[in-house]
Amino acid sequence: MSSLDPKDIIPHRPPFLFLDYVYDIVPGKSAKGIWNLTGEEDFFKGHFPNRPTLPGVLMVEAMAQLGAVALLSEEQFKGKLVLFGGVDKARFRRQVVPGDVLELEVELGSMSKRAGKGTGRGILNNQVACEAGMLFIISDFS
Repeated sequence: MSSLDPKDIIPHRPPFLFLDYVYDIVPGKSAKGIWNLTGEEDFFKGHFPNRPTLPGVLMVEAMAQLGAVALLSEEQFKGKLVLFGGVDKARFRRQVVPGDVLELEVELGSMSKRAGKGTGRGILNNQVACEAGMLFIISDFS
């Protein structure tokens, strides 16, 4: 599959959309995506003023957004809202700074109609920057 705009699938919008594009989707199973950190993002101004660093929680949120793209690409979940239900075993291994390109990967495990688990990784220069297990809750959008 060619790359696509995550705004076509998930409801997130700037300034809380942390995916620039998504590719290699297997609906309901996995996805890969990219987040280009330009340095213009507001959070860099305060985290940290003299040494801007991407907050780890935002890396995990980016992985959760990618997981939502993979889920909502599955026919049975179209029109639903995917909520972030929890994080397990998050680890942050590399600093991500302005100008970096964070590659994101998510693999989903077993999913029911209401919830499921997945794992995600953020990769920087072919090295794992972060990884975490995630719980997804599936809800009606309205």
